[in-house]
Amino acid sequence: MLSSSLKSLVDLLSDRAQKQPHNQAFTFLKDGEIESGCLTYQNLDEQARAIAASLQSVTSVGQRVLLVYPFNACLELITAIFGGFYAGAIAIPTQPPQNTAEWADFSFRVQECQVDVVLTSAAIIDKLQDAWPDQIRDGKNLSWIATDRILLDEAANYQQRDINRDAIAYFQYTSGSTGIPKAVTITHGNVLENCANFQQKFPTLDFRAVNWLPLTHDMGLVAAIMQTLYAGGYAALMSPIAVFQNPSRLLKAISTYQATISGGPNFMYDLCVQRVKPEQITDLDLSRWEIAGNGAEPIRPETLEQFTALFAPYGFRQEAFYLSYGMAEATLWISGGAFKESSAIQFVDEQALEQNRVVIVPESQTGARRVISCGYPWPGNRVMIVNPQTLTPCLSDGVGEIWVQGLGLSSSYWHRPQETEQTFQAYLADSGQGPFLRTGDLGFIHNEQLFITGRLKDIMIFWGRNFYPQILEQTSQKSHPALSTNTSAAFSLNVEGEERLVIVQEVDRHAMRKLNSEQIAEIITAICQTIIMQHLVEVYAIALIKPGTLPKTTSGKVQRRRCRDLFLAGELALVEQWYCPDSERLDPADLTNLM
Repeated sequence: MLSSSLKSLVDLLSDRAQKQPHNQAFTFLKDGEIESGCLTYQNLDEQARAIAASLQSVTSVGQRVLLVYPFNACLELITAIFGGFYAGAIAIPTQPPQNTAEWADFSFRVQECQVDVVLTSAAIIDKLQDAWPDQIRDGKNLSWIATDRILLDEAANYQQRDINRDAIAYFQYTSGSTGIPKAVTITHGNVLENCANFQQKFPTLDFRAVNWLPLTHDMGLVAAIMQTLYAGGYAALMSPIAVFQNPSRLLKAISTYQATISGGPNFMYDLCVQRVKPEQITDLDLSRWEIAGNGAEPIRPETLEQFTALFAPYGFRQEAFYLSYGMAEATLWISGGAFKESSAIQFVDEQALEQNRVVIVPESQTGARRVISCGYPWPGNRVMIVNPQTLTPCLSDGVGEIWVQGLGLSSSYWHRPQETEQTFQAYLADSGQGPFLRTGDLGFIHNEQLFITGRLKDIMIFWGRNFYPQILEQTSQKSHPALSTNTSAAFSLNVEGEERLVIVQEVDRHAMRKLNSEQIAEIITAICQTIIMQHLVEVYAIALIKPGTLPKTTSGKVQRRRCRDLFLAGELALVEQWYCPDSERLDPADLTNLM
């Protein structure tokens, strides 16, 4: 059992190192298959103290420290993160930039967070210093520490800091799916509360995890690393690149290490369905997999059905799917399903949804849209559905913005007072209750369960009706067999004072090999006609792009705003671009004749 007096993540690791020093905590799988290093709880504690001692010679409590480690250096990053915690510093995990866009993001973070110290490996230091942009170098006297050259003997020089629950542990950057990424301040108490709530939800779980998500992502960092420590469990780690190259590696690791918990965004399950071959997974055993987490992006019921059908012969159970909803501003979790129960699916009237109303209808009814529950509010969280214009609670059948209260939530962005007030300090206009976290997401509550319908900022209005981009994207993807799934972006442009729909859509990798001008014209026609027939919306422009080029976040969310910017700048990897001729424009009243 954990000590009830934990004040920080430092206390957490120290407690584990004392009670189970020789238990393995983490193993790294090189190429997703070969064990290439491990950490016991005692190893992690000792290395963290040694790194902290080095940090204490160049930093003070509360100073920001940049942690720069590639995907295949998970163990090194974990020791650096806890080294930062032990020193009382604020950790900022990131990956080495590889291209111009990543360097711009990297430079932005260094300057915004006022970083003076960088933790990384000796090899990465040489590469970074050679490519370090002038705008960062000027006026900056950075201290570089190569953690792979710090001796364990340094741990004896560590001076213990008094870290409390309110101290900032690290910055978790938002995904940037709807704007510029922001540094969310995550306290030690935020993480401990999230972990305690998880234990409350799953008190009997034998915590054995396999994680492939980047540790710069909240799912990877909190669900895999912090929760492993809190549960006193074990986690096998691998690079996301290894999984993208061969998704069977993830399933085989789950089988080999008898993992009870693993998961990721919805696209990971799609990847397994599309690319895992039977000959790759002989002797696969998924029967111990109790929590197949699915979150961080819209969840498609079709994906759950296809994955279950394909992997049930290997012991996978549909009720293992654990659908959840969370965000960086909440540290991680806002809601989640019931343990070992299939998530609820409802069918709602799409036209009513366009008017922000929820009308439950039979599956067979025309215009029925399937929506899937993201579970119940997480323990300690209060969730409300609020009208984003009037700031008053919605009626029970209303769609509105999701507002949340809870001790596990962050309370600010770093040095962004205006955005902090807008996001973290919301109050209900009628009762004055608050503060609430405004998620920016739209949804409704039915039978006490939360359903997500879209992003407030992504909503488009055509002819007086609300449209969620993911609905139009799904329609586009299914309109022609040459198009890939989960690889499109729908957004609007203001054209002569009118909102017009743009679809950016990847062509399937196999279809690209034999694509000709006749097939391109067929695809464009199929997208236009299907969207008109199903949604009564005219497409203004279509950009067919090469496979793998749609802008996405590291967690697989489509960056619609980024996609819009690239479309306007003419910088998409185009296969073909098409605009609707003015002569073909339809009047809304005429569209009903097509139905």
